[in-house]
Amino acid sequence: MNVHDFSARDIKGEERKLSDFAGKLLLIVNTASKCGLTPQYEGLEKLQQRFGNDLVVLGFPCNQFGGQEPGTEAEIATFCDLNYQVSFPMFSKVDVNGADAHPLYKYLTHEVPGILGTEAIKWNFTKFLVGRDGAPLARYAPMTKPEEIEKDIEKAL
Repeated sequence: MNVHDFSARDIKGEERKLSDFAGKLLLIVNTASKCGLTPQYEGLEKLQQRFGNDLVVLGFPCNQFGGQEPGTEAEIATFCDLNYQVSFPMFSKVDVNGADAHPLYKYLTHEVPGILGTEAIKWNFTKFLVGRDGAPLARYAPMTKPEEIEKDIEKAL
């Protein structure tokens, strides 16, 4: 099993197979529009632009942390476009923790636990780097800025 075995509904409501991204590195991020870390969208977009032939950032809005993603999918898409010119794929809102967590996040948090082996996502903008083969490579804390991941991306290429 790997990330390519999952699918998720995109921000427009269409089911999307993650196997569509096979052969590329993935940076999977749970996002929020009203968070102190929201400006990380800018850094994520820069990574997408810099490594676009080899990397795809996948944004998964989540409202589980302080209600910081309260909008509809249409509102989220508009926010991302107007404020950060996001070109990478955005998905419909998901839970990343608990019984209703999206299966992709259940898999990622199990395969790449956080500090002290905890599987729970602690906050918005937790990031997972996934290899071209769909295997999770690394997990990054919310405070880790996208530009701090560049060396790991280059190494994985």
